[in-house]
Amino acid sequence: MDVTILITVFLLGLITGVPVAISLGVASLAYLFFADIPFVVMPQKMYAGMDVFVLLSIPGFILAGNLMNSGGITGRIIRFANALVGWIRGGLGLTNIAASMLFGGITGTAVADAASIGGVMIPGMKKAGYPADFAAAVTAASSTVGPIIPPSVPMIIVGALSGISVGKMFLAGAVPGILMGLAMMVTCYIISVKKNFPRQEWKGVSELALSFSSAFWALAMTGLIIYGLLSGLATPTETAVVASVYALVVGAFVYRELKLSDVPKILIDSAVSSAAILVLVGFANVFGWILVSERIPQAIASGVLSVTDNKFLVILIINLLLLFVGMFMETIAALIILFVPLLALAQGVGIEPLHFATFAVLNLMIGLTTPPVGVCLFVCANIARLPLTPVVWAILPFLATNIIVLLLVSYIPALATWLPSVLMP
Repeated sequence: MDVTILITVFLLGLITGVPVAISLGVASLAYLFFADIPFVVMPQKMYAGMDVFVLLSIPGFILAGNLMNSGGITGRIIRFANALVGWIRGGLGLTNIAASMLFGGITGTAVADAASIGGVMIPGMKKAGYPADFAAAVTAASSTVGPIIPPSVPMIIVGALSGISVGKMFLAGAVPGILMGLAMMVTCYIISVKKNFPRQEWKGVSELALSFSSAFWALAMTGLIIYGLLSGLATPTETAVVASVYALVVGAFVYRELKLSDVPKILIDSAVSSAAILVLVGFANVFGWILVSERIPQAIASGVLSVTDNKFLVILIINLLLLFVGMFMETIAALIILFVPLLALAQGVGIEPLHFATFAVLNLMIGLTTPPVGVCLFVCANIARLPLTPVVWAILPFLATNIIVLLLVSYIPALATWLPSVLMP
């Protein structure tokens, strides 16, 4: 009865448009009230969920991304991406995807990618003759690559939940992220040829070299982050701090587009974004604790294993569940609530934790572009000044492509585990 109240209040919150964090908190309070459990449990469990050292890296990476974005990074990355692929049919769409792959290695969040690159690329694509719905769709779809290619905020959350090395998580996402980006490029090219979208002239090797040199310091941040983790010189949290200092120096003194007078506002914006994530982590931890105390994870595992213990079918069931959940729930909340019980289920049929964590994150990233709660869809539709429906129709080919990549990563573990095994044995 108490669990029914918990789930009912939570679902009512989602249906009525209440933010996910608030829905989790109110549902948890309702459960505590009807179960006659002291409310003091609420702050205790919230603090326990947030009091994890590796989570301190989240504000650092968010700050680093905001500093770099304010320091002229977006235009330089788009220029370099355009020099690489802009001359192919549908070149601006390919540029959009390539820029997201490069930009994602700095911010680690899909929404930041969609807003920053979309703010430049969507108007530019419309002006060049691309349909507005296609421009919004390709931006939303490609933004999901960001949290797969390191650094990645969702993967930091997974590391905190499971004890899996965050460095290994970052490396595990590299190959799937690149594969995902390339697959979307193929889809974009096929659509562009079919609909005869415009192409740009090849600007020569000199433009490619100039654009690369201009974007070098921005792109080097990803290398700095990965080197810090692989070398063992720094923890993820320390790496995030170093990345923030690097972003400040590059933006203010190398690119000279970041005004020091803007830094306080950037700090405040980064703090607000970080607080929103950590509050969500806190409330989701309370919700997850309630589910564990009611033995819901064990019930889920027993229910699935009573149907089948076939590894391949269990992977399919997990993917279908996460795809469905991703349509309605924010990524971090879904990870905190479902990751641990589903990890137990996955390990029960012999799935390696690192492999499971990778395709679980990839799965929920796809949820950012699926209605009715696809945050990146809303951001891009708003920039394109379109209702949601035409953007949803336009994104379907990219969703299909991403689901194919998801299945490949799910059923070929080496795509996720090979790089970490080589670089961090």
